[in-house]
Amino acid sequence: MTPAEILASLFPAGHSVAAEDDLLFGEGTLPGGAVVHVVGATARAPIGIDQAIRLSAAVLEIVRNDDAAPILFLVDSASQRMSRRDELLGLSEYLAHLAKSLLVAEARGHRTIGLLYGGSAAGAFIATALACGTLVALPGAHPEVMDLASMARVTKLPIDVLEAKAKTTPVFAPGLDNLVSVGGIAAVWDADDSLANQLQALLACPRDGDDRAARGEARRTTKIRAYRR
Repeated sequence: MTPAEILASLFPAGHSVAAEDDLLFGEGTLPGGAVVHVVGATARAPIGIDQAIRLSAAVLEIVRNDDAAPILFLVDSASQRMSRRDELLGLSEYLAHLAKSLLVAEARGHRTIGLLYGGSAAGAFIATALACGTLVALPGAHPEVMDLASMARVTKLPIDVLEAKAKTTPVFAPGLDNLVSVGGIAAVWDADDSLANQLQALLACPRDGDDRAARGEARRTTKIRAYRR
C-alpha cells in the first residue's frame, strides 16, 4: 500500500497529513471523531540528522500540546544515512534523541504506535518503529535490525553460516515473520480490511508497560506445542 492508500483507509473521515520531502506530518480523524497525530518516514529514504531532528521536533511539539491523543508513526525507510557529514555531527545521538522523544510522549499519556508498511533497518529502525510503544505491520513489510551481509562483515562469519543460523534463530534473523515470532511486532494487519477499525481495536486495548518479551515467549511456547503435536 502507498501512504495515500494507508491514510485513506485509516481516516475515512479525512486527514491533514502532508508530505515534507520524505517525511509526513499532520492529523487524522477516526470514525467517531477521535484525533490521531501522524508522523512518518517514507519512500525508503535513509534517516540522517536532518530527518531525525525534524521528527523529534514534531513529536515533542505534540507532547507540548498535551492532548493525550495517540501518535501513529508510519515507517518505510532505509537504514540511517551513511554519510561522513551525518556521522561527524553525531548521528547516533540524533537517533537516540528521536527514540527518547517517543518515550517521553508515552510517559505523557500519548500512545505511540508504529505502522511498518515497507522497509526499515539498523539504527533508523530502532529509533522509529521499535521505539514506539506498540509496533504493527502490513503484509510485505521487511524489517532488518542488520542484514546478513553486514553481519558477515562484522562477525567475520561466512554468509552461509549466518543464513543457516537465521533459519533456526528468529531473534537473529531479518524479516517480518521473525520479528513477529519474537514479539517485536504485535500484529500484522489485514490490508484488505479497514485500517481504521484495526487501529481503533488496538487503541481500545490498554497497554501496561513493555509486553514484547512476554508476547514473544507466548508465541514461542505456542509454536513448540504445535510442533510437538
